[in-house]
Amino acid sequence: MTKPKITIVGSLNMDLVVTAKRHPEIGETLTGQTFSTLCGGKGANQAVAAARLGCDVTFIGKVGNDAFGEEMIENLRNEGINVDHIEKVDDTESGIAMITVNPMDNTVIIVPGANALMTKDVLDAHKDAILNSDIVVTQLEIPMETVDYLATICGENKIDLVVNPAPAQRLTDNIIENSTYITPNQIELTQLADFHPGVLNNYAHKFVVTSGSKGCYYTVDAYKVTVPTRKADVVDTTGAGDCFNGAFVSHIARGQSLEDSCNFANVAASLSVEKFGAQAAMPTMDEVMEKLSSSKK
Repeated sequence: MTKPKITIVGSLNMDLVVTAKRHPEIGETLTGQTFSTLCGGKGANQAVAAARLGCDVTFIGKVGNDAFGEEMIENLRNEGINVDHIEKVDDTESGIAMITVNPMDNTVIIVPGANALMTKDVLDAHKDAILNSDIVVTQLEIPMETVDYLATICGENKIDLVVNPAPAQRLTDNIIENSTYITPNQIELTQLADFHPGVLNNYAHKFVVTSGSKGCYYTVDAYKVTVPTRKADVVDTTGAGDCFNGAFVSHIARGQSLEDSCNFANVAASLSVEKFGAQAAMPTMDEVMEKLSSSKK
């Protein structure tokens, strides 16, 4: 069976992760429990998710010419992802994310670093990879004008584009128009609705909205369709949304229905929160299919 060709245009961050029993109050010093460095970034997380679910994944991005950058590239290469389109840049550090995890949720502060240098010129330099894709995926941890240009390329060449609007920002009309699907979580959807009054009336059919333990939903002919998820034994929610996006795209690219793709992505995301970390927790196709099979018995 031919593997779906998915190109991820997005961010690579080294996650600097602290675990603690709770988040500190403003001005408070709190003793944490553990510290670790993990390869992350929404783009890279989604790439690993899709690759582990059997897709032919290519990544377009930038890292600094530093130890973090080299480690992130090698990590993606080990996942079977095509890293030939990741550029190293001098005089700029790789992106990082400071993450604090407690048993219930997490907080994240991102320093973009080389991700901020993902310009339109980068897309022109690697345009062949985009044009050779079944689906292209992007997020908002790279400059908005680059996302806008990517939407133009995909629209002009009739390539499906999935935009994960995280962290939530005002989109351009061009991005909204040329997106096949837009995949916010519930908080991001509320922010997008504030940025774009009327967008949910005019483009409701493009939105697939994740709702954590409640699953996800989408709209068909003005009717909200909710797709529930399985109950998970939560260890770490970091990367769950990225897992959903990678899994959703992997299933849609195989020609599966929207409902089946949402159900598949829900199960994948529920499995990811049962392990620590983002990329390390992404499930394999066998793991997802086993849970899907057991839920039908």
